[in-house]
Amino acid sequence: MPDLLIELFSEEIPARMQARAASDLQKMVTDGLVEAGLTYAAARAFHTPRRLALAVKGLTAHSPTLREERRGPKVGAPEKAIEGFLRGAGVTRDQLEEREEKKGSFYFATVVTEGRPAQAIVAEVLEKTVRGFPWPKSMRWGAGTLRWVRPLHRILCLLSDESGAEVVRLEIDGITAGAETEGHRFLAPGAFTVTGFEDYAAKLKRAFVVLDANERAETIRNDAANAAFAQGLEVVSDEGLLAEVAGLVEWPVVLMGEISEAFLGLPPEVLQTSMKEHQKFFSVKNPKTGRIEKFVTVANVETADNGATILAGNQKVLAARLSDAKFFWDNDLRVAKEEGLEVWTDRLSNVTFHNKLGTQKDRIDRIAALARELAPLVGAEADQAEQAARIAKADLSSEMVYEFPELQGLMGRYYAEAAGLPQAVAAAAQEHYSPLGPSDAVPTAPVSVAVALADKIDTLTGFWAIDEKPTGSKDPYALRRAALGVIRLVLGNGLRVSISQALSRGLTAGIARSPEFLSAVIVRREETTDSGNSFELKLPPWDGFNLDDAKELSKSTESALFNQFIGPWSANKCRYIQDQNEFSNTDVPVGTRALPAPSVITSDLLAFIHDRLKVHLRAEGIPHDVIDACLAMPGSDDLTLLVKRAEAMATVLKTEDGKNLVQGFKRANNILAQAEEKDGVEYSFGADPKFAETDEERALFDALDAADTRIKPAMEAEDFATAMEAMATLRAPIDAFFEAVQVNSDNSVVRRNRLNLLSRIRQTCLQVADLTRIEG
Repeated sequence: MPDLLIELFSEEIPARMQARAASDLQKMVTDGLVEAGLTYAAARAFHTPRRLALAVKGLTAHSPTLREERRGPKVGAPEKAIEGFLRGAGVTRDQLEEREEKKGSFYFATVVTEGRPAQAIVAEVLEKTVRGFPWPKSMRWGAGTLRWVRPLHRILCLLSDESGAEVVRLEIDGITAGAETEGHRFLAPGAFTVTGFEDYAAKLKRAFVVLDANERAETIRNDAANAAFAQGLEVVSDEGLLAEVAGLVEWPVVLMGEISEAFLGLPPEVLQTSMKEHQKFFSVKNPKTGRIEKFVTVANVETADNGATILAGNQKVLAARLSDAKFFWDNDLRVAKEEGLEVWTDRLSNVTFHNKLGTQKDRIDRIAALARELAPLVGAEADQAEQAARIAKADLSSEMVYEFPELQGLMGRYYAEAAGLPQAVAAAAQEHYSPLGPSDAVPTAPVSVAVALADKIDTLTGFWAIDEKPTGSKDPYALRRAALGVIRLVLGNGLRVSISQALSRGLTAGIARSPEFLSAVIVRREETTDSGNSFELKLPPWDGFNLDDAKELSKSTESALFNQFIGPWSANKCRYIQDQNEFSNTDVPVGTRALPAPSVITSDLLAFIHDRLKVHLRAEGIPHDVIDACLAMPGSDDLTLLVKRAEAMATVLKTEDGKNLVQGFKRANNILAQAEEKDGVEYSFGADPKFAETDEERALFDALDAADTRIKPAMEAEDFATAMEAMATLRAPIDAFFEAVQVNSDNSVVRRNRLNLLSRIRQTCLQVADLTRIEG
């Protein structure tokens, strides 16, 4: 069985595309081979800056001959139907066979597909792969029609076995496949011939090319760590940068350089970001001080002076980059200390957040108002929470964040500390963005939690109010991430917060400051000749926003958008109407619309958060039906309480008693539901042990009494685990009851008593969760 070696040799492939391209090459070629009837033992793809390679071991030398029997139309069918079958099967009329079946006589044809040699199949599959390769970006060059990420120079394609190697005959756009490849561009230029994968990898290594990207990455990691360790330093770990740099070099040579003393006072994150983004350098820090003191660069060539010239050039370019960073840092510090962060916040009034939700400054005002209301619920001081919210996004106007947007929040913390603000306020500037993803840490400081919650709730309520919701796979405003952030903030800090109330507060704060609100309610403005100019303002009866709010808003000189609608009209001549019928019947001008009631928005948004919670809990191992059972209970907008229910229930349902209890409950519930529907009455009370006729019946009464004494105090203490454990003890007496007792007794009194007993089982079991939603 031969081995297959493919190499596609080109100009430098962008590092970010290499790993995906190697994976695509392996999938497209191996899938094509299998579809054509060939099998293989193993396959592995490789990538370097100038080549994609694929090694396939144990490939079958020939595809098998296939015989397939096809049934055609009935004997005596129209001639056109028979001719169509003949064409599809590729046979002639005399090759058909008539067979008798239950439904009559049919024509049968035996279709034979001859096998083909591996060389022909490989050539066909590889050409299809190269011509249809899914590069994110590709180009054409010269007079050819082939598109590739960079000009393609060589195609190596070999089938090799014990008898030797054979070049697969293939030509694509003037490039003929061969057995030659090239080594390092500078250290070993020129072509050489290979005979198989082992020979290929060995000769590349001698030609200063490390084929395996993981091997290049480990070389860089180890050499950099050793160089830093020798000087009592350590390399700052950055796996993303390591993977990228491994894709920039074929022969990694690690060099350590110096950072000028003038720049060592910069925050370590600034140094690290500047070196990573602009130069692809690794930062080297002093573990005792945490300062970034040196850098590691990776060259693609060995030099006679051991990299001294390369380092000198890199250090010169780095000094220019860090000079810019130092200027930004010094200037921003001066503004923070002398003028305060508020000057940056004010500048955000010129930055649009969303054309329907106002500027970044408008958004900050909303977040500050909401953070103040949320502060008592999370244990934060209200004034500090509002102060933190007002400066949390100030650094967006700073020069440093303008140059390095990824440092937003972190620089805000540095500037807040420099301005002498409380530590909790400064920390909130950085932490209020968190959590950014499933693996990101959740802030725990009360002020940070208040601002983070306010930030995410404002995002959700704002976009929900203007009907910009996620659809399918599209979520341009990252609203799913915001919802998950709210969930993780609440659960991570064990907050007992009504999400519905928090959303309602966020919505109310947004309504009072939202351009969308203003465009909806300013229905008509008119000029009068006797009393001057006036306008009419109609308000739907929204909860939390009334005429007094409208009057205050209309008198405000800070609301530029409101004044834009009012123009020169006097606020004293404004007529306010707050009548639902009149508002509903009003013709709203073109381009404006009335917002849905806050209760509608809040309900829809809570359902969205519950959906994200389901995803989050499923990842934690809690089944979806358990989550649905808990969501059906009162207080489902208290996420901490909801999760406690779900965790307790999931734990009990993993036991045999728990599973059987659910089955017993469902049996009782089904019998009871059928009887209530048939009798037209509700059996919900009155079960009396004096009417019990069997020991099993009396034992169930006793078991329910004993369980209630444990379940009631446990539910009051929100100890769902204890309540579920007590409920699980009912499994045995319920099973025994159904085995020994006929519920629908001929004695009407006994039957009614037993149905009321089933009702008691139902009421007991429904205290923790809606067990009717549990599957199985």
